[in-house]
Amino acid sequence: MALSLFNTLSLAVEEFVPADGKTVRMYSCGPTVYNYAHIGNLRTFTFNDTLRRWLAYRGFVLDHVMNITDVEDKIIRKSMELGIPMCDYTRKYEEFFLEDMVTLRLEKPERIVRATEHIHEMVELIETLQDKGLTYDSEGSVYYRIARFPGYGKLSHNDFSGIQAAARVDNDEYDKDDARDFVLWKSRKGEEPYWDAPFGAGRPGWHIECSAMAMKYLGSTLDIHTGGVDLAFPHHENEIAQSEGATGKPFARFWVHCEHLHVDMQKMSKSIGNIYTLRELVEMGHSPEALRFVLMSVPYRKKLNFTIESLKGAQTSIDRLRNYKLRLETDKLADGQNNEIEKLCQQALAKFEASLDDDLNTAEALAAMFEFVRETNTLLDQGAFLAGNRASALDLLKRFDRVFDVIETRATENGLGDEAIEALIAERTAAKKSKQFARADEIRNQLLEAGIVLEDTKEGVRWKRK
Repeated sequence: MALSLFNTLSLAVEEFVPADGKTVRMYSCGPTVYNYAHIGNLRTFTFNDTLRRWLAYRGFVLDHVMNITDVEDKIIRKSMELGIPMCDYTRKYEEFFLEDMVTLRLEKPERIVRATEHIHEMVELIETLQDKGLTYDSEGSVYYRIARFPGYGKLSHNDFSGIQAAARVDNDEYDKDDARDFVLWKSRKGEEPYWDAPFGAGRPGWHIECSAMAMKYLGSTLDIHTGGVDLAFPHHENEIAQSEGATGKPFARFWVHCEHLHVDMQKMSKSIGNIYTLRELVEMGHSPEALRFVLMSVPYRKKLNFTIESLKGAQTSIDRLRNYKLRLETDKLADGQNNEIEKLCQQALAKFEASLDDDLNTAEALAAMFEFVRETNTLLDQGAFLAGNRASALDLLKRFDRVFDVIETRATENGLGDEAIEALIAERTAAKKSKQFARADEIRNQLLEAGIVLEDTKEGVRWKRK
């Protein structure tokens, strides 16, 4: 089965193959670094991670670019209110975001690029648009004249043919369905940060940033452009107008958008107080893997309702997978191979892969895995699962975790990774054999303090995290 993705541009699920058949040139709208990323933001970035992992699983090479928006209205307003230089203000939140990526096990794109380091490219793109007659100047600012771009509205599928001429907006963000000429270059106001340009001192508008950076690194036509569904209009619509207006070529072949996350069936809102960050959830005692599981449990094109109970359920599911893997690795199994179990492995893998090929249907992929675990756990209880079946089942779990990445535990700042735990257990076993019981007890207590519980069985030592 070929990989298919829903393309917002065509409103259809289409088979995806990169233009050159091998390398996926993908651009993802990254964070605006003026605060901590909340779990709604992290749903989109987790979707990006799922997509890139599945593309790699299917044998494609990734050339993935994500931007850091480190200059725009909110950033300037916040940094000036606090009296902090803009670059110092944004670097702090950029570092927090990158730390969250690591904690949530999000793979790092091949390039992460800052807007403020690409002002030259933005100025050049604006000059190209000026040369093509797609802009006009007003009070030191430069605006894009959307009436000159006939394709405006093709991504959001809105008809803007009756737009009011010369109605324009200076804000980086504005209301949906409110089509206006948008700012490419903002003239300097007061003590705002600024850069010199042929059209006057000022700074770039938000929309021009992504067009300039995407085309610098990935060329005129991208394979995939991703982002949250809220960015389709106006941000991505404006990117198309800028990029295609400048090059005359399609800007992106596939536009793939992730739906919103609600909390307890409500939109996230400061007034309601239902905005969570990853850091807050971890401080409450929840694991990052549990949040990752929740964010991946619902297909990306469906709204996700987050609850604290869903986090607890996710942890139970992860523990079930980890215990199953431990059982496969440590149970003493009879010799031989059960062909029916080999068939179950093949069927589960086929369902898992077909589900993710089908527009990243993560819910169906999870269902295939847990059905397999349920069936084979029963066979383990019955003694029908044989030693020759162990490798196939473990390979299935490994393939699953290449995408979902929730089974393997990792070292944390105050914890131990799997390899370190196994090494200590081996040292404890050796200490017991040489009758160094004090050292064996010391290791057991060390592991217990790190949240690792040991269980001595006839088959050997098992361990799990509390």
